[in-house]
Amino acid sequence: MLKKLLSIAFIGASLSVYAQQSVLTVEKIMRDPKWMGIAPSGAFWEAGSNKLYFSWNPEAAETTPLYYVTPSDRDPRRIGEPEAQNVIRQYSYDKSRSRIVFERSGDIYLRELKSGEESQLTKTVARESNPRFTPDGRNIVFQQGDDLFSLSLDGREWEQLTHFGRADNTSRRGPAERSGALNEQDSWLQTDQLELFDVLKVRKRQDSIRRVQRDNAGRRPLRLLDIGSDMLSMQQLSPDGRYVTYQLTKRAEGNRNTIVPNYVTESGYTEDIASRTKVGNALPVSRSYIYDRQRDTVYMIETKSIPGLKDLPDFWDDYPDKKAKLLEENSDRQVSIGQVSWNEQGTAACVVVTSADNKDRWIMRLDAEKGILHLIDRQRDEAWIAGPGIGRSWGTGNIGWIDESSIYFQSEASGYSHIYTANVRTGEKRQLTEGKWEVSDLQLSADRQHFYFTANKKHPGITHFYRMSVKGGEPTQLTEMDGGNEAVLSPDEKWLAVRYSYSNKPWELYLQENKPGAKAEKITASLTEEFRAYPWREPEVIVFKNRFGDDVYARLYQPATPKPSRPAVVFVHGAGYLQNVHYWWSQYSREYMFHNLLADKGYTVLDIDYTGSAGYGRDHRTGIYRHMGGKDLTDQVDGVKLLVEKYGVNPKNIGIYGGSYGGFITLMAMFNEPDVFAAGAALRSVTDWAHYNHGYTANILNEPSDDPIAYKRSSPIYFAEGLKGHLLMCHGMVDVNVHFQDIVRVSQRLIELGKDNWELAVYPVEDHGFVEPSSWTDEYKRILKLFEERLNN
Repeated sequence: MLKKLLSIAFIGASLSVYAQQSVLTVEKIMRDPKWMGIAPSGAFWEAGSNKLYFSWNPEAAETTPLYYVTPSDRDPRRIGEPEAQNVIRQYSYDKSRSRIVFERSGDIYLRELKSGEESQLTKTVARESNPRFTPDGRNIVFQQGDDLFSLSLDGREWEQLTHFGRADNTSRRGPAERSGALNEQDSWLQTDQLELFDVLKVRKRQDSIRRVQRDNAGRRPLRLLDIGSDMLSMQQLSPDGRYVTYQLTKRAEGNRNTIVPNYVTESGYTEDIASRTKVGNALPVSRSYIYDRQRDTVYMIETKSIPGLKDLPDFWDDYPDKKAKLLEENSDRQVSIGQVSWNEQGTAACVVVTSADNKDRWIMRLDAEKGILHLIDRQRDEAWIAGPGIGRSWGTGNIGWIDESSIYFQSEASGYSHIYTANVRTGEKRQLTEGKWEVSDLQLSADRQHFYFTANKKHPGITHFYRMSVKGGEPTQLTEMDGGNEAVLSPDEKWLAVRYSYSNKPWELYLQENKPGAKAEKITASLTEEFRAYPWREPEVIVFKNRFGDDVYARLYQPATPKPSRPAVVFVHGAGYLQNVHYWWSQYSREYMFHNLLADKGYTVLDIDYTGSAGYGRDHRTGIYRHMGGKDLTDQVDGVKLLVEKYGVNPKNIGIYGGSYGGFITLMAMFNEPDVFAAGAALRSVTDWAHYNHGYTANILNEPSDDPIAYKRSSPIYFAEGLKGHLLMCHGMVDVNVHFQDIVRVSQRLIELGKDNWELAVYPVEDHGFVEPSSWTDEYKRILKLFEERLNN
C-alpha cells in the first residue's frame, strides 16, 4: 500500500513539475535563448564533395561548434576547433570544376578535387585574398594589399599587374621637387646639400646610371595608378587580362559624427563611442576608372550617356522655388557605378549604376576600350529602388551572365521582384516569372541551363525552393513542407540542405534529393524538453482590407478564455521593410512567446504586416514614401476596427507596443490616435527622423533640408501634445543605431507639455538589440504591468 501511495505521489509530483513548466512567465521566456535549444545555422557544402557543414549547439556550450553530415551518413558529427579552422567556406572553381583556389590564413591554396591534394601557392607576411582562375586555368589572379597579381601554375612565377599608390608617397624625391619647380630657397638648399655630402653625390649618380640602364634595356616600369587621398575599391582584372577596373571614392568633408556616451565601463570613467552621421550629411563621391594595360593608359568611365541623368524626382513639385533653381542649374545627378561584371570570355561587360537619390537603377553595357556606357535596362521609382534581389543604393542585387551575350537580373518593373533576361548586344529583354509573388536568392546552375530560387509563390507567408529553365516556363517546386524553406544546393546539384521551420516550430536542418516530391529527412533535433513542454500556439494568419482597399496580412492570437475586460494588444514589428506574418518561426522569438503569455492571460493579440513590410510587392513596400506614420499607422487602426467588429474586443482596452520602427509607430499611435490606444510601450524608438542615419531614411523621406514636409509629418516629436493614454518608453543608453538622444529629446518635449502619464526606463549597458536576459526581463515585466493595469477597466 505504501509503495502504491509513493508511486501515486511520484506521478503527482511529476505532473506538478510538468504543469509548472507549461506555465509561461516573463522571467522564463526572457532568459538566455539557450533554454529553448539552439537551432542549426550557416549550412554550406564542401567543394567537390557531399559533406555538409553547419553550426549547431545542442549542448548549449559557450561557443557554437561546427558539425557535418553526408547523404550516406546523416548522423551529425562534431568537428574540433583545429579542424574547423581548415574547413573551406569560400572558394572559386576552374572552368572544368575539377580544382578550386581559396584563401587560408592570408595565403592562397590550390586543391585538386578528385584527389584532395592541396598546394600552397603563396607564403608571405602580407595577406593574399580574392583568388580566381584565369579562363584558361593556367594562372591565378589574386589581390595583395591594394594591388592585383598573377601567379603562373606552371612555373609558379609572380607578376604584379597593378601599382596603386599615391604619387607623393612613392617617390624618393623631396616635396618641393614633387610639386613642380623648386623655389629659390629650396634650390639653394639642394645645391648646398650636394656640395656638403659626398654620399648624396654618389647616390644621385648611381640613380642616374640605373635609370639609363633600365631605359636602354627596353623594360617599361609598372605604371603608377595614382589614387591620391581617395579610397580605393573594386580592383578587378578582365578575363582576357587587358583591363583593370577600379573605383575611387572621395570622402565627404565637413560632416560631424555623433557621440554615444558609455557610462558603465571598466575604467570607471564615462567613455565616448564614436557613431554615425545624421541623415542629410554630405555623401562620398565615387568615380570608376579603367586601366588599359595594353595601351598603358587610364581613363574614367563616362556617365554622360546615362538616360535621365538630369531627371528631378516628383517631390520637388512641393517646393517650386527650389525646383526652378535646380532646373536652371541643369546639373547631372550624382551616380555610383558598381562592380564590373564580365562574361566568361571577356568579350563583354556590364555594370549596375545607381543614383545617389536612389530613384534610378540602370544596367549598362560597358565598352571598356572607350569607357562608354550603353543602356540595357532602366528601373525608375519615384519612391526608392529596392526589393528582393534588386539591392539598394549600396548593392547591385542579383545579376550575372547566362552565356556570352545574355545576362539575368531582377526588377520590380511589374510591381513584384521577378526574373528578367537581356541580350546585351541587341537590347532584347524578357520577363521570365510573373505574378503577385516575389523571387529571392536567385542563382544559376553550374551548366547555366537552369535557375534556382526561393519564392513565396504559394502564399505571401510560405517560401519554397524552385527550379526553372533559363528560357522560362513554369517553375518546378522542389521543397514540400509548407512554412519557411532556406535551401542550399550541393556542388554536384544532387542534394538540398534545407533549413526549415513552421510558425510554432523553430528551425531544424533537413536533407533531401534535388528533385520534386523528394522526402526531406530531419537531421537535427535542437529543442529542449522544457521548450516542448508548452503547447505553443500556431497563430492564425488572416487578411483584411485597409481603408484604401489594400490587402493587409496579420497574425492573430486568440485566448481560450478572454478576460472580462476583453482587452487586446497590437504588436508592431521593427525594421520597416521586414515580414513577420508568415508560416515560419519568427525572428521575434521572444515577442512570439510573450504573445502566447498574453493569450494565456486572456488577451487577444494582433501582429500586422503593415504598409511598408516586405513580401508583398512594390506598392506595399513604398506605401510609406514621404509619410512614415501614415498608411503604416492607419493599418494598425484598421486592424483594431477588425478586432472590435469581428472578434469582440473592447475598444476602450486596446494596447500597442513594438521596438525600433515598431517603437516609432507606437509613439505615433499614442500621439495621433489617442482615442484608439489606451496604453503603449515604445521600445528603442525613433522620435525624430532627422536624427537617424542616411542610408535608410533618405530613401523614404529624401533629405531634411530638401523635403522638410516629409520629416515634419513623419516624426513623433512634433505630435507629442496629442498624448492621452499611458505611455512606457524603454531605451538602451549605448544604442549606436537609434541614439539615446532620441528618447531624451522626446522626454523633454513631454515635460515641457506638462504630460504626466508617461515613464522612461533606461538600460545603461544595452545597445539597440538587447543582450542581457536581465534587461529583457525588466523591460517585458514593465510592458506586462502596463497592460495589466491599463487594459482591464
